[in-house]
Parts: sequence; structure tokens; C-alpha cells
Amino acid sequence: MSALEDIEAIKQLKARYFRLMDTKQWDAWADVFTEDATVTASPDPDETFRGRAEIVRKVSAALREATTVHHGHMPEIELTSATTATGGWAMEDMLRWPDGREMHGYGHYHETYEKVGGAWRIKSSKLTRLRTDFTQASQR
Repeated sequence: MSALEDIEAIKQLKARYFRLMDTKQWDAWADVFTEDATVTASPDPDETFRGRAEIVRKVSAALREATTVHHGHMPEIELTSATTATGGWAMEDMLRWPDGREMHGYGHYHETYEKVGGAWRIKSSKLTRLRTDFTQASQR
């Protein structure tokens, strides 16, 4: 696989990450991660989810009732070996809960990737937020 094909495969991986999360296909979403992946994306920047099973359990519970839309833009991907890479993505997300609360956020994903069994997977992901706007149900 050429460097450009690897980079495109990582872009496709991240697109699946967003689509499967927003459509709540948790079993398929789990497959975008390595078994030992780490994710730091909760409201608490010091909380890290460790391992594919914990990532899926925690994220699916947090988003169970929410309608979500996640977008990733402007990828910066660097291959660091034949089986590893780093990447950054500008992001925007919208979350709406049944009670009318909404969150609109902006920031960046900082990630590492690993090729496992010939397929790229997310090894680590850290979401840093630049801005988060909240709307309460009574403000709508």
C-alpha cells in the first residue's frame, strides 16, 4: 500500500468513526479502535477511557438518549512507520437530548493510529475543545 493509500485509509477510518457513532452502531464502532485504545473526550479532560470495551460502554451510555452530529475536517496525517501514524482533525459536534438541551462544540482530535491485520485502527484519541455552547430547554 502506498503512503497516499494509507493516508486515505485513515481518513476513511475516521469517517466511519463519526458515522457509526452518530447512527449508534456500537458493535461496528468498536472495530475502529485497537483492543488497547485510549480515548480522552469526556467533559473531564483528565478522564481517559482505556480499552475498546470500556470506550464503547462509556461513550454509548453518555450518548444513548442524544441525537448527535459529528464532523471532522482538515486532517493532518503523518505516517510514522509502515504500521503507525499520527493525525489531527478539526471537529464540530452538535448534541441534542430529548428534554431539549443542546450542546454545540468545536475543537480538535489528536490521534495515533496503528495498522492491525492490514487495517488501520485508532490507537489513541484525545479531544480538546476550543469552545462549547450549551442551550437549556427553557432557552429555546
